[in-house]
Amino acid sequence: MWQTVVWALIVSIGVWGWGTPSATALPAKSAIKDAATLLRNALPIASPEARDLQHRLEGMPRQANLKRWGALHKDVEGLQNLVAAQTPLLDDVRPDAVPAATTLLTQLATELAPLREAIDHKKRDPIKPLTEQALVTVGELEALMVKGFPYEIPTKYQHLPQLKGRALVELTTNKGTVVVTVDGYSAPLTGGQFVDLVARGFYDGTTFSRADENYYLQAGDPPGPEVGYVEENGQRRSIPLEIRLTDGKPPVYEKPLTDELWGSEFVPALPFSVYGTLAMARPADEPNGASSQFFVYLFESDLTPAGLNLMDGNYAAFGYVTQDDGVLYKLRLGDEIQRARVISGLEHLVRPEPA
Repeated sequence: MWQTVVWALIVSIGVWGWGTPSATALPAKSAIKDAATLLRNALPIASPEARDLQHRLEGMPRQANLKRWGALHKDVEGLQNLVAAQTPLLDDVRPDAVPAATTLLTQLATELAPLREAIDHKKRDPIKPLTEQALVTVGELEALMVKGFPYEIPTKYQHLPQLKGRALVELTTNKGTVVVTVDGYSAPLTGGQFVDLVARGFYDGTTFSRADENYYLQAGDPPGPEVGYVEENGQRRSIPLEIRLTDGKPPVYEKPLTDELWGSEFVPALPFSVYGTLAMARPADEPNGASSQFFVYLFESDLTPAGLNLMDGNYAAFGYVTQDDGVLYKLRLGDEIQRARVISGLEHLVRPEPA
């Protein structure tokens, strides 16, 4: 059995002390632990107005806790004016999606009204749920601003499945159902491998074969001697390590980034800062040895922020659990994935033509 995850997890929390970043390297900001926020940030869009709208809403609960009512009033008034004007935001939407975006802006204007009322009356409690509701609409609006896949995947990987967009995957287990958002914009090969195997029914009936309830759950080891997916020609299909940073450039392939970027401004697009991060497992000494086994990260800590732990840059994250109703807390070693299915986004999966 692969020693895929435990080593990195132990080192990432500093138990062994090897490669631990210095205190001066720790970032000033706390790690983002919300999957929805990270998925919005990872969308390949270039709309400063949409990003300003998003970030101002995301900051409002903290502003309310600090009782910065003057700043909040100014922010929500500015957002209402931006949404009412519509034009700056609609200018960045795909032409075919303008009607849908117009409807979303009308909805957002309705959602901002009670938020402004709460701010005007200095009521803190409603602000967090109201901003979260508005941010769902903002995320849907931003998704309509994506104008195609943002970069070319290298020719040498064209024989592999590619996810050129996002997909939702439902994993039905004996403990309940979880839904995973797979981000092909940030991990097209890793996400493509996973979604392709889900669509083939590969994971149906497999179990969580490695687990530690405090750190991770690992699944995808097929019955028999194989440790990955074997194609009809008898060849095991492996994918390269794939890490995309927040710099907007294409992913870096085939080599871990942790060592060479330690202590720098190294922030992956999909960091291991969220409970329920999904990533591909691999042999410890083979960066490009991932195939079918994946793990769900179950560890949160401000001591291992994005870019300053041995998970980011060492393992290819490809999405987050975005719906689970507490199921992740219940899953244990030996529990079964009874069924895995793609519930949306299968049209973004590009499979290579048979040789």
